[in-house]
Amino acid sequence: MNADGVRDRAQSLPREPGVYQFRAARTTLYVGKAVDLRDRVRSYADPRSARIRRMVDRADEIEIAVTDTETQALLLEANLIKRHQPRYNVRLKDDKSYPMVQLTDHEAPQIEITRDPNESATVFGPYTNKRQVETVVKALRETYGVRGCSDHKYAGRDRPCLDYEMGLCTAPCTREIDLGSYGEDVTAVERFLEGETGILADPLRREMEAAARDQNFERAANLRDRLETVEAFHGEGGEAVQSVGDERAVDVLGVAIEGEDATVARLRAEDGKLVDRDRHTLEAPDAGTADGTRDPEAEGVPAVLAAFIVQYYAERDLPDALLLPERHGDDEVAAWLEAEGVSVRVPGAGREAKLVDLALKNARRNVGGRDECGMLADALELDSARRIEGFDVSHAHGKSAVGSDVTFVDGSAEKADYRRKKLSDENDDYANMRALLEWRARRAVEGRDDRPDPDVLLIDGGEGQLEAARGALDKVGWDVPAIALAKAEERVITPRREFSWPDDAPHLHLLQRVRDEAHRFAVQYHQTVRDEVKTVLDDVPGIGPETRKRLLGRFGSVENVREASLADLRSVAGVGEKTARTVKERL
Repeated sequence: MNADGVRDRAQSLPREPGVYQFRAARTTLYVGKAVDLRDRVRSYADPRSARIRRMVDRADEIEIAVTDTETQALLLEANLIKRHQPRYNVRLKDDKSYPMVQLTDHEAPQIEITRDPNESATVFGPYTNKRQVETVVKALRETYGVRGCSDHKYAGRDRPCLDYEMGLCTAPCTREIDLGSYGEDVTAVERFLEGETGILADPLRREMEAAARDQNFERAANLRDRLETVEAFHGEGGEAVQSVGDERAVDVLGVAIEGEDATVARLRAEDGKLVDRDRHTLEAPDAGTADGTRDPEAEGVPAVLAAFIVQYYAERDLPDALLLPERHGDDEVAAWLEAEGVSVRVPGAGREAKLVDLALKNARRNVGGRDECGMLADALELDSARRIEGFDVSHAHGKSAVGSDVTFVDGSAEKADYRRKKLSDENDDYANMRALLEWRARRAVEGRDDRPDPDVLLIDGGEGQLEAARGALDKVGWDVPAIALAKAEERVITPRREFSWPDDAPHLHLLQRVRDEAHRFAVQYHQTVRDEVKTVLDDVPGIGPETRKRLLGRFGSVENVREASLADLRSVAGVGEKTARTVKERL
């Protein structure tokens, strides 16, 4: 694309915030953000460096997406960089991105929080605070009954699911609500997400006032907190948040660059004490020139810092303060951090400067060297540990048994390669682990798993779980190294020996991340299966649909109803002494 082509395209663009993509043959070369799309894109007609000039010459089209605010443009840019991995952007090697809300393209649209929206869906966001988004989506579902289930669960139902009983869904799947009325509710949800706060805030306020009049003060307080979140939702990233009290959490960043590799070391200080440290590798943009030299404007500490800050904190809480070795130089990033109440400093002397020096030493120690995957491979005497699969099982006294299989590549979660498996109900962790690994191994050996074979399998557990897993692998004939990580003492167990690595060993931290994610994914699936199969409240005499709804609304799950005391049960409207005792007996 020549300079005239860029100018012509820019002339048609709006003077609004947004994100632009330079593309060639349907491949994204570069993603950028802009306060004014027209002015920013027009600037590429006169590129500021040889690298940018090469990128513009290669491009054959420019795509844009308009956003409501400059903050949304900043966050959307980070998401697109993670998704497309454009050659000319600085890219952090992890899978984090900012959450969005999508309404699927379906006869009865599903509302979902996602980091990878469907192309056909109506998408809102991105947002910085996932917990705030979760609160708002739950409030939308309780108010308008929009379904949250997958299309697979929606199809072929002959009775509503538990969400209907809990008042979270109006059950269009079984036509408890007709599709026309459901569509009106979806339109109301869209109006709220487009900025019409009152369409959700007003019914919440009325419900809060009614609860207060009925002296249901706990319910009123919960509604008040939810209302505050809803009313603040569309103000996210607008006015600055004032910090209160002393800075508790401070992140210190150091950067080292060697060739096309960049390393950022992060130190975390809480209440004045160092509590954590880690290192992260970034891919610098292609900066080579025709004569093989480096383009001095194509890279640098400021560019790496700006890219790292936005991409790293995609799924993490921002600290109260950031200490940097030098200014990152990105006005949009600076405005975002200021709006989020983060103090950014480049200390010149004193204790803070010493912390920055320490972070720089940590960064330089890793740049151009082997990462934690390489260190793990060395420690275990493996050719590679780049691709790791982690396994765990979860059940409740043998009921609703499930297994998880998570994948990490180059130290980061590869969520597209996660798998899960329902297991036979058996109160035997070894047998469950054996069944899970046999299932995985057979799929690999028979060519029914489209994922590459891992370099190593990590079992959540001790010697018994590892022996069970190895027995399954031997039975099927899948030759992949397997190790275990025992929680109690964080011992790494292999078939030949055990390791007790230092607490700050990077390769131990890698295994802990894989183990913890396998555990989280297994527990999450177990809870889903458990809630799907528990319908015993339906058979309790004296418990009708409304009382069931109130019980589940009060306690959250059948499991919690089972554990509640008689007094707690009797506190629910419609549940007397006799009914409460019946519930306890039946559950």
